Amino acid sequence: MKINMRLKGEKTKISRGRGTILVSVIIFATIAVTMTIGLINWGAALLRSVQTVAQREQALQISEAGIDYYRWHLAHASSDFYDGTAATTTSPYTHEFYDKDGNLLGSYALTVTPPAVGSTVVTIVSKGSLASSTISRSIKVTMAIPSFAKYAVIANDNMNFGSGTVTYGPIQSNKGIHFGGVAHGSVSSALSTYTDPDNSTNEWAVYTSSGTTDPVPPTTLPTRSDVFTVGRQLSVPAVDFSALTANLATLKATAQSGGVYLTGSQYNGSAAQGYHIVLKTNNTFDLYVITGIIATSSNCATNSTASGQTQWGLWTINTQHFSGNYAVPANGVIFVEDHVWVDGQINRSRVTIVAAKIGVTDPTQYSNITINDNLLYTNKDGTDSIGLIAQGNINAGFGSLDTEEIDAALIAQNGRVGRFYYSSNCYGTYLRTTLNLYGMIATNVRYGFAYGSGSIVSGYQNRNLTYDANLLYGPPPSFPLTSSFYTTLSWQEI
Repeated sequence: MKINMRLKGEKTKISRGRGTILVSVIIFATIAVTMTIGLINWGAALLRSVQTVAQREQALQISEAGIDYYRWHLAHASSDFYDGTAATTTSPYTHEFYDKDGNLLGSYALTVTPPAVGSTVVTIVSKGSLASSTISRSIKVTMAIPSFAKYAVIANDNMNFGSGTVTYGPIQSNKGIHFGGVAHGSVSSALSTYTDPDNSTNEWAVYTSSGTTDPVPPTTLPTRSDVFTVGRQLSVPAVDFSALTANLATLKATAQSGGVYLTGSQYNGSAAQGYHIVLKTNNTFDLYVITGIIATSSNCATNSTASGQTQWGLWTINTQHFSGNYAVPANGVIFVEDHVWVDGQINRSRVTIVAAKIGVTDPTQYSNITINDNLLYTNKDGTDSIGLIAQGNINAGFGSLDTEEIDAALIAQNGRVGRFYYSSNCYGTYLRTTLNLYGMIATNVRYGFAYGSGSIVSGYQNRNLTYDANLLYGPPPSFPLTSSFYTTLSWQEI
């Protein structure tokens, strides 16, 4: 009995040990299976993730290919924003994308937003999609062509900025620059040295006599941050003023095909003196025909050596006749084959006024522009823009205000931008106080709103020239451009 009982107890003990081992095996097996399944799922997820990353990258590359395609398209057709289709066609424009072996990988859809009137900024959105997946990615790029208005002042002649001049923005001349004011922007010349016609001295192409006169070449130029706060440069590429000639003919055609085109002024069948354009804040302008001008008294002797000066530059309006109020044209271009006086104020408007007689080569017959009153923007954020382009001169006239503001981009194709010299016999009008210019100046012949060495003896005693940076890529309508090639301004994934 005792022996049997012992055997039974041992048998029971052995059974319990085997059960414990089995449970442990099951537990560890379950853990192993679970871990294996987890590793397999993790590996599968990782593989899917890698595939997704690869597909997303491929979609991005296809999207980028769409941008590259349209950049190429604009290089060959700079004004086609409809992908070679009719202007009434709406985007997106879809193109299939193949690999080098001719296998279809996907497609890109292009949405192109043309520039606003007067702007060169075009926006392109390219959506790249895969043929084998629903994955897609989109890129948004803005591109633009730099305009001729990339400087506060650009000149094709020797320049002299007097001691009362303060400039904000880059300045360049194809010849030499004598700078006596303060420049809050780079000042550059296409030359390395030149002979200053005012003193017949060989000077560095950009030099100053403010305070201490710069040393003459070959002595090294000092920094002179008191005058050139941003610096100065020599021997930079010249600006091509001759390109403006062809642009005048283009502007005339633009005005005739959707703008405002005015031939030589007449009143009651007789030739008149020109037109007076008064810009309004409701996107219109008042037009007057000028039938009488006040020539300056013979006692008001002028300096015969003042570049480009003619008796025409002395006149102010005496009599004029209202022609009507007209809307600024949709394309923004007003072309006048006569002299023009212009003033007024705009509000969210963009306009270019041209005074030129196409085919005329006699400088005495060139059309000119006079500004005797304020010419103003309501907004200086790029929404307002005025361009004045004269075949001859653009002048602040003899009758200009004592304190005058001109908000505009000014181009004198063959003449100069400025105010002529008037002697002290011109009563109180020979000497003016302050001219504020917001925009830019392009002058073929030496610019000048003041005359005098040290103290101003004629013209504006204070000249504040502020560059409107909005003009670079958002110039006035049909304003001359520096090239036909687009520059990328921004790139972003959306």
